[in-house]
Amino acid sequence: MAVDHYFRMCNEMRVTVPESMKYFCINEATAYYLQKYIQYRKRKIFFGHQTIQDLVDVIRKNREEKFLLPAADVHKEQICEFLDAINIKYTKAVMYRTVSADLSDIKNLNEFDILAFFTPAGINSLKQNFPNFKQGNTRIACFGAAAANTLKKHGYRLDIYAPNPKNPSMSGALDEYIKEANKR
Repeated sequence: MAVDHYFRMCNEMRVTVPESMKYFCINEATAYYLQKYIQYRKRKIFFGHQTIQDLVDVIRKNREEKFLLPAADVHKEQICEFLDAINIKYTKAVMYRTVSADLSDIKNLNEFDILAFFTPAGINSLKQNFPNFKQGNTRIACFGAAAANTLKKHGYRLDIYAPNPKNPSMSGALDEYIKEANKR
């Protein structure tokens, strides 16, 4: 989302993004997504394996550059903390705001067997849209520690967690859970 909004804003303001611009991405998927807007060149696109710490060496090598951190209003603060810790000068730019969808068309969440969440914002949306929701027999799945911690903070039970050593993806974790449940 931040990539799309960054290039959209540049286009609307008629700002030409220089060919020499360097991109530091949290993961390879984001790096490849940039191809939608720029020509992919290894010398100007760097990526990690899911965390900002994976980029520490390449960021330090480019410490004299001016960094722009395009993000959501609810982005991971540990990125800012990390950049502050290694004394990198950056500007945080909120490119979009995360808002809860109106889910008033769903009458009863207990009709669902499993609710799956990938972000803390999704869990906050659950709490906002269904303040009286009681989990009961509904299973809840979370992808990532931040979502799992937010779920527990709101007092819900975590039934399915990914990534884990056995299942690096949510689909794998759901499949494993269903297989185990069918054995019972």
